[in-house]
Parts: sequence; structure tokens; C-alpha cells
Amino acid sequence: MKRIVTAIVHNRSGVLNRVTGLLSKRQFNIESISVGRTETEGISKMTFVVDVEDNRKLEQLTKQLNKQIDVLKVSDITDKAIVARELAMVKVISNPQIRSELQGIIEPFRASIIDVSKENMTVQVTGTSDKVDALIELLRPYGIKELARTGLTAFTRGQQPQTTEIKSYSLLK
Repeated sequence: MKRIVTAIVHNRSGVLNRVTGLLSKRQFNIESISVGRTETEGISKMTFVVDVEDNRKLEQLTKQLNKQIDVLKVSDITDKAIVARELAMVKVISNPQIRSELQGIIEPFRASIIDVSKENMTVQVTGTSDKVDALIELLRPYGIKELARTGLTAFTRGQQPQTTEIKSYSLLK
């Protein structure tokens, strides 16, 4: 079963390597990962999409992550009300004759053209993984020359972790 797990971590050298190494060592497959700084100086947030066999394995995953010295908080947010987005850039083979046709395909997805050359057009789309997948499948018959995806990033709706909570928690570690 696919699970969305977030980890609040210290923004230090080697943290990403230690966390992904731990997951790899325990044979968890990371389907996507995104990492970025948060509103708090020195703190980053990792969002993983992992495939776990059952709840026992999920519990093992969260316990192992929480043991890491630079990990401040781990949450499985899969079953919560969340806001989740992914970004993809797709370089599609195009010529002037089919560009208006391609624009008609990308417009309903609220995607945008971010680069155009004689033979290619690069499209940027953000949204749910299903939305990104759907646009990619519609563009595939035209010939995808290159594709890059960020992986899912997400957090729960409503009340967010307070900055002071993170700071006071990090002082305890």
C-alpha cells in the first residue's frame, strides 16, 4: 500500500543520505521524495511516497525514522485531509503546425508552455499525481523527448505545526 510520510528534519549535510539509506537498508521502496526548507531557519521537510506491505511495516518505518538524530517529527498523512502537489516538465516534439493543437490539450490542465524551439515545446504542469499522469498520457502520442517530475510534496489541511513547537522540540534532541 502506498503511504505519504513527512519528516521534519534539521537542514544539515548528510541528513537526506542517512534517511534514504535507512529506508533502503530496511528494503522500503521510495516511489517519490521531495525535500525543501521550511518557514523555520535550519529546518527542512521531506515528503516520501513509499510502498509498504502492511501497518506493521509502516509502524517500523516511522519508528526507525524517529530514531534518527536529525529527524524531529515523522507523520503518516495518507489518511488525513491534505494538500498535495507535484510538478512536471515535459518536452514534447512539436512543430508550428501542431502547436495550437497541443495548446488545446494543455489548457484544460492549467499547464503552461515555458519554452519553445523549432522542434520542441516544454510544458509545465502542477497538480495531483493523477492530473500530471493524465496530461503526460495525452502528450505521449506527440512524442515525449524528455520528462522530469519533482515527486509529491504535501501537508495537512488546517492547523499546521507551529514554528515554536519545532524549535522547542529541536532543543530537546
